[in-house]
Amino acid sequence: MKQQRIYIDTSIVGGFFDTEFEKETKLLFKRLEDKEVIFVVSNLLREELKAAPEYVRSLLESYSIDNFEIIVLTDEAKELADKYIAEKVIGKTSLDDCRHIALATVNKVDVLASWNFKHIVNLNRIKGYNGVNLKNGYQTLEIRNPKDLVNYE
Repeated sequence: MKQQRIYIDTSIVGGFFDTEFEKETKLLFKRLEDKEVIFVVSNLLREELKAAPEYVRSLLESYSIDNFEIIVLTDEAKELADKYIAEKVIGKTSLDDCRHIALATVNKVDVLASWNFKHIVNLNRIKGYNGVNLKNGYQTLEIRNPKDLVNYE
């Protein structure tokens, strides 16, 4: 069975240490350990993590590099992110959130995982992002929180 490619944003890394989100986040990381999924991580994520405490920054380094697909922010993704803002899916102050969505879209991941309910995992926003995606020749993007992506025994 092909590994599911899950784009993770900064909230997933932080969620590993947050009492509200740690249970499902750790279950998602268990799927990573079991090689059921591969995490798609961007240089944008790495940049955002620079402001985090050391224990948060080093979390991803505790896993084998083979568990990750590393992607970079391209001009194509930047342009798509700008279109989300131009179409008023979200405001200018959420540019990095738009860039995460655009990176996941351009790289055709299976799903984007986030705990950001205000700007990302929000039905109205998801409809907006996907409307812009379709209008610009991209596929729709599946956006979920980790509760939807873990195996409950």
